[in-house]
Amino acid sequence: MADSPSPNSEKARIETDSGSETKGVSERHLERGVSNTGHVDLNANLEARIKNPLEGIPRDQLLRRAEDFCKEKGLTEHVALFRRGALVAQNPNDYGQISGPEALDETEKRVLLDEVEHKWRLPKKLFLTIATCSIGAAVQGWDQTGTNGANIFFPAIYGIDGSGTRDKLILGLVNAGPYIGSAFVGCWLSDPINNWFGRRGVIFFSAHFCLWPVIGSAFCHTWGEQLACRLLMGIGMGVKASTVPIYAAENSPASIRGALVMSWQMWTAFGIFLGTAFNLAVFNVPDINWRLMLGAPFIPAVPLLLLIYLCPESPRWYMKKNRYPEAWKSMVQLRNHPLQVARDMFYIHSQLELENQLLRNSTYAQRFGELFTIPRVRRASLAAFTVMIAQQMCGINIIAFYSTTIFKEAGQSEFQALLASFGFGLVNWLFAFPAFWTIDTFGRRSLLLFTFPQMTWTLLAAGLCTLLEMGTARTALVALFVYLFAAFYSPGEGPVPFTYSAEVFPLSHREVGMGFSVATCLFWAAVLGMTFPFLLESAGTVGAFGCYAGFNVVAFVMIFFWVPETKQRTLEELDYVFAVPTKKFAKYQLTKALPWWFRRYVLWQKNAELKPLYQFDREKKATATTTGTTTGGW
Repeated sequence: MADSPSPNSEKARIETDSGSETKGVSERHLERGVSNTGHVDLNANLEARIKNPLEGIPRDQLLRRAEDFCKEKGLTEHVALFRRGALVAQNPNDYGQISGPEALDETEKRVLLDEVEHKWRLPKKLFLTIATCSIGAAVQGWDQTGTNGANIFFPAIYGIDGSGTRDKLILGLVNAGPYIGSAFVGCWLSDPINNWFGRRGVIFFSAHFCLWPVIGSAFCHTWGEQLACRLLMGIGMGVKASTVPIYAAENSPASIRGALVMSWQMWTAFGIFLGTAFNLAVFNVPDINWRLMLGAPFIPAVPLLLLIYLCPESPRWYMKKNRYPEAWKSMVQLRNHPLQVARDMFYIHSQLELENQLLRNSTYAQRFGELFTIPRVRRASLAAFTVMIAQQMCGINIIAFYSTTIFKEAGQSEFQALLASFGFGLVNWLFAFPAFWTIDTFGRRSLLLFTFPQMTWTLLAAGLCTLLEMGTARTALVALFVYLFAAFYSPGEGPVPFTYSAEVFPLSHREVGMGFSVATCLFWAAVLGMTFPFLLESAGTVGAFGCYAGFNVVAFVMIFFWVPETKQRTLEELDYVFAVPTKKFAKYQLTKALPWWFRRYVLWQKNAELKPLYQFDREKKATATTTGTTTGGW
């Protein structure tokens, strides 16, 4: 969001103000009216500068722009607020130094300070918004686990329980149905439906597809009927997964955006846990237990339908539609004070002006093509693609889809296999909680780079344990390492992909970019769902787990070279992060960050130094070198 960075101490402000500043790429004035400072080329940010679009504008000119903005956008009754908000947005660390008629009163200063000292002190409507998004995520998770338990029952009912290729292919197709519907239809509907109906309209639309087809799946008598219901369910899943994280990201303050947006994954994990718990609870229901497992995920879709229109629409969506008075009314519900609203709206508007000069208006087809042709957008697409495909490469969904089958293959009874799957769902949910405190401090990229090696060895160990003789020790060890794998997945590759993909695209390409990202994730989930029965039969559990352990290594390398850090940056500042060429970013990681990490953590050289890749505005160059930590570099 457009919240300002934390205020520095008075000493740090003095040092910053006295330090010299390198300008952006010369002769690149992307914003009209900026005369005192160069601005960064969003397509080729060779200096890795993070630029405030208001930086360097003379005070009288900035105040005139704020007045003109209010007159143009129908916000004239808020002119005084926007004058003060513009000054705060220009110099977020120096709001206490603003003088004259625009000087802030003590209440306003206290509100801005509370953003740092009490960053979780948020309006009730923002909490309601995030809670509603969380319900949408729980729908997604429960939908995924309906077949996990039913897999050991319905193949015999549908006559697809044989060992032949046809039966295995059909079983894989039924399991993959929601992901096929998402990847080929649902995700691509996100952009046009968002354009017509807004974020809330999309979520309302998707909730219907997560309600009626799910109920229908409980009454299917053939695998064809079941596949049709699951394909329809997938349309809702794809549209919802492409929109809910965006909606949460656009409404959240930058300082805690990751924690709030990651609630998508945490509550998806909760939905998986609910699904495994429900599967276990109805196991002994005769004849229809598998039908209950498939139909029960409709339950959380009901409150999602009822609550979504009690939440405010995304202010950024209103601003994109040039509906600024409505954006004001929405933003007022999401911030604690009108000054914050004025500051954020003026900052977002200034960045949107800059974006529009670069990206212009375009059709849906053009915007999709621009995901791969406009350099700034292409780099975001590459990073989002990487974190999304890594979610399938890591192997989590071979557990989510087939854990009951895997545990049964490991020698457990049907009930024991369901019980072990319940344990997996519980671990997967509980270990998502640490990400609340780490995703905005430790960072998205750092979480991925730490957890992928851990997922590699735990997955490999789980597979190797299946080579032991059948017995209690084998069962316990397989379950242990599967649970450890889930414990490392949940705070890392679990929450990061949807959080990351929701924030990296510019507003002009956010819907189509998120649709592409989610389609990538769910398409490969469909491929995984269809191929895993064959892999399990041909390579055995140890071979299948070993294969995905290798994929974890590949995913780690991709993340290392292609995924920049985004923590605590406003959505607008990320334009400059992704303006840094991929080659420059990858070279920095290989020649600077990796040698520093080896010296610091292998040779234990505490004096090892690493100069950050990104140079943020108003940070003194002399203090840019850090020891032991970096600002978005590693």
